[in-house]
Amino acid sequence: MWRYTIYTLPLLLCATQYSTAMSEIDPMVNTNVGLIHGLRATDGAYNMFMGIPYAIVNETNPFGPSTPHSGFIDAFDAYDDTAVCPQVDEFTNKEVGSIDCLHLNIYVPNTANSRNRLPVLVWIYGGAFRIGYSGRFLYGPSYLVKQDIILVTLNYRVGPYGFMCLDVPEVPGNQGLKDQQLAFKWVKNNIEAFGGNPDQITIFGESAGAKSVDLHLTFSQEKLFHQVIMQSGAAVAASSVRSPEPSVPLKISEQLGFKTTDTKDALSFLASIDTNSVIAAAAALKLSYGPCVENDFENVEKFIHDFPINIKKPNLGNLPTLLGANKDEGLAVFATKTTEEITSQYSNIFLNQLNDNFIFNTEELHDMEQIVRNFYIGDKTVSKDVVHGLIKVYSDLMYNYPAARTLQKYLDNGLKNIYYYLFSYDGGRNFVKKRINITVAGAAHADEIGYFFDISYMDKNPAPKDQLVIDRVTMLWANFAKFGNPTPHTSEILPVLWPAATKDSQYYLDIDADLTVGKRYFNSRVAFWDMFYKLNEKAQVGYKDSS
Repeated sequence: MWRYTIYTLPLLLCATQYSTAMSEIDPMVNTNVGLIHGLRATDGAYNMFMGIPYAIVNETNPFGPSTPHSGFIDAFDAYDDTAVCPQVDEFTNKEVGSIDCLHLNIYVPNTANSRNRLPVLVWIYGGAFRIGYSGRFLYGPSYLVKQDIILVTLNYRVGPYGFMCLDVPEVPGNQGLKDQQLAFKWVKNNIEAFGGNPDQITIFGESAGAKSVDLHLTFSQEKLFHQVIMQSGAAVAASSVRSPEPSVPLKISEQLGFKTTDTKDALSFLASIDTNSVIAAAAALKLSYGPCVENDFENVEKFIHDFPINIKKPNLGNLPTLLGANKDEGLAVFATKTTEEITSQYSNIFLNQLNDNFIFNTEELHDMEQIVRNFYIGDKTVSKDVVHGLIKVYSDLMYNYPAARTLQKYLDNGLKNIYYYLFSYDGGRNFVKKRINITVAGAAHADEIGYFFDISYMDKNPAPKDQLVIDRVTMLWANFAKFGNPTPHTSEILPVLWPAATKDSQYYLDIDADLTVGKRYFNSRVAFWDMFYKLNEKAQVGYKDSS
């Protein structure tokens, strides 16, 4: 039975002390984990249930797996979306957060009712598995809930608390991904109480969030969602999954003054230290984190058992999939750099990119680097003069080619209902360009976020062209959540049909000021990498010969 209830005034006056007038009534929902109070949005168009704890981190082992939250004896006041997992805040550059952070936020449009259970979009933020949080500061819900879907945003642990991957069973790896999985289970088990359809859940994410989505599709054993959207991120990218790194806690401990060679001793020490100090030490060491191939431990269930390049079919089979990239993914890396900075910081960009993706001996590396360099910048040296070539090689290896490769892999294995896109729009809400004041034309990595979410510090009255893009992308994504098809029919807002990709066509939708359908974007660059990877297949990081 559906239990989403906004109590009438007489009953509320008898039962609670929360309001004295209809405009002040808080929504209250009876879920499988107890009563949850929410808030009405300022415009009255939707209800907000924020900061709901879905899992608990063990204080004695804050780097290990979390456990499901047990629920509420008294009604829970879901009013606060400010919880942040331990990290360095990208806006203040200060250490923030606590391990009491595994919360989720649910935004429910007024159209949800017992006869109209709505599809659910569950958002996973990006941030290189190092930063990120789910609150309305960045991920305001108003654009998406207007499309008659329920939006869920969730926190998961990042950095050392979410992605240490060690040689001990207490911290096997991928704790942040396992946090996400517990959130999916919570949504699956409780969303019906909010007017959501538990059989119509789409998970979507950007960058590290998109890689997370792809990893859940690839490795999950339990079907907790029914469709996936991957924005600028794919599991086959070499940076997505790594081998265990057992030295990480030893390095952080030593940075904090405790030197040991015993992993468990280091973990015990770090568990006793405040999270800000741990995050600061990790940042000082410039450590990176991410999903990993887990070691085998008795009575410990693995999430990732192999590198994604060796997995031919997703565990969950043929789910409707929407994926793509932005036109100028690498723009933000280079656009604000001076000639001197580019020369000093990126003189070895081709060598470094190849080292990240392949294992070559010294002679092979030199030869391969020359081939790639010639393709992108000819015989010129790395400088501001060839910045467009540098943007392209960075974009291709990090985002464009992994997306194209994922599309091809899924099509080769018989998956249908795959929709491919390129986001090209350059307007007033391009997130990263506005964030770091880039004036060069293009759509950089993460720029699309400003059109999906009502970012708190951006203009509340978008320019007409920006508003049209907002209306279009949110309707496309909502249609996909509702129908498994972003354009079931044309309309004034969506004047073109977006065809599913096929092995022969690889159709894509170019999302710009206008919507256009094309075939095989960046075709010559993708073809170059197709040939390069085919010739060097066995040299890929993580490759395992299955013959």
